[in-house]
Amino acid sequence: MTAGPLPGPALLFCPADRPDRYAKALAAADGVIIDLEDGVGAAAKDTARAALLATPADPARVIVRVNAAGTAEHPADLAAVRQAGYRLVMLPKAETRAELDALAGPWQVVALAETPAGILNAAAIAAAPNVAAMMWGAEDLLAAIGGRSSRHPDGRYRDVARHARSAVLLAAAAAGKPAVDSVYVNIPDLDGLAAEAQDAAASGFAVKACIHPSQVPVVRAAFQPDEAQVAWARRVLDAVRASAGRRGSGALKVDGQMIDAPLIRQAEAVLAASAKQSRKAVR
Repeated sequence: MTAGPLPGPALLFCPADRPDRYAKALAAADGVIIDLEDGVGAAAKDTARAALLATPADPARVIVRVNAAGTAEHPADLAAVRQAGYRLVMLPKAETRAELDALAGPWQVVALAETPAGILNAAAIAAAPNVAAMMWGAEDLLAAIGGRSSRHPDGRYRDVARHARSAVLLAAAAAGKPAVDSVYVNIPDLDGLAAEAQDAAASGFAVKACIHPSQVPVVRAAFQPDEAQVAWARRVLDAVRASAGRRGSGALKVDGQMIDAPLIRQAEAVLAASAKQSRKAVR
C-alpha cells in the first residue's frame, strides 16, 4: 500500500529526552518517531517536552509519540507538539474512535493498537478520517492480557500476537490506510529481523518500526523486492500486454503458473515497490 504522508519503509524510535540523537536518527532512517511515551522515564517528561521544543527537526519525516489519551501527560504532550509545529503524532494504546476524533483538526495520527480493546476496535479506529496509518504492538498487548511473552523461544510470535498483527493490517487495508509493523526487540538478531521484515513487506505492511540504527538497512533491504521477484513481475505484465485484445484472455499462464487479476495486481505492487526504492536511492 502507498504510505501517503508516512515516511518509510524504516521508522526509527528516538527518545525525546535525547535531542542529541534527533539528527543522527534522521540521518540513519527514512523517518523518526520522537518518543514522549515509553522511551522517556516518568521523571524526565518535562525535560523531554522542552527538548522537543528546543530542537527543530524536519516535520515531514517526524512522528511524535505522545502519551496515551486519558493519562496526566497527554494534554501537556499535545501542547508541546502543537507549539513545536509537528502535525503527525502517534497515539499509543488507541482504543476508541472518540480518542482519534479528539485529535481531529491539528493532527494526522498513527493509531497504535496494542491493547485488547484497541485490537478489537481496530476497524473503527482505522476508519477515523484523521488516521494516517495503523500500527500494532505486541508487548503492551501481552502485558494487558496477563501473558508472559509475545514470542516463542525461537522468535516466532505466539498466536495471539499473530492474530493482533493480522487484525490491524486488515483494518488498515479496509480503510485504505498504510500499516506499520511492530518493532523487533532482539537487536543483535538481524537474521530474525530480516525474516520478519520480509514477511511484513510480502503481507502488505508499508513500514516497519525500528529501535536501533543497525536495524534500518535490514528493513530497507527487506522491503526492496529482489531481482527474481522483479523479473517475475515483468514477465507477468509483459504477458498481460501481449495478450491485450485477445478474446478469452482473462487468465494467463506464466512460468507454468495461472495468472489472473489478483496476481496481476501483486506483480504491479512488486514493480511499484521496486521503482519507489530506486527513486529513493537516486535522491
